[in-house]
Amino acid sequence: QVQLVESGGGLVQPGGSLRLSCAASGSEFSRRTMGWYRQAPGKQRELVATIGGGGNINYANSVKGRFTISRDNAKNTVYLQMNSLKPEDTAVYFCTSGRYTNVPYYWGQGTQVTVSS
Repeated sequence: QVQLVESGGGLVQPGGSLRLSCAASGSEFSRRTMGWYRQAPGKQRELVATIGGGGNINYANSVKGRFTISRDNAKNTVYLQMNSLKPEDTAVYFCTSGRYTNVPYYWGQGTQVTVSS
């Protein structure tokens, strides 16, 4: 069983930055594909970024050049550095972990990010 606990969300002005963290329990963290998804009010949940056990990274086009995903296997933690935030980035952000594949299997409880002046 894997538990994921997100932190770092909050209210930020447009153009600002936030750093989300996700602490994972369980074993073999370094082998797992970790990811961030988000869901805005009235919209479907969407991929933000993923990072594989080998370090391969994938971003949604909407966040490329602004967001950076990274992981610290020694701390069992994955991060999402979000820069140049826009109001349309407002959403609940969820941390995910794969189980035997890169498909999200475990989900965190989510952390709210609000971008507003």
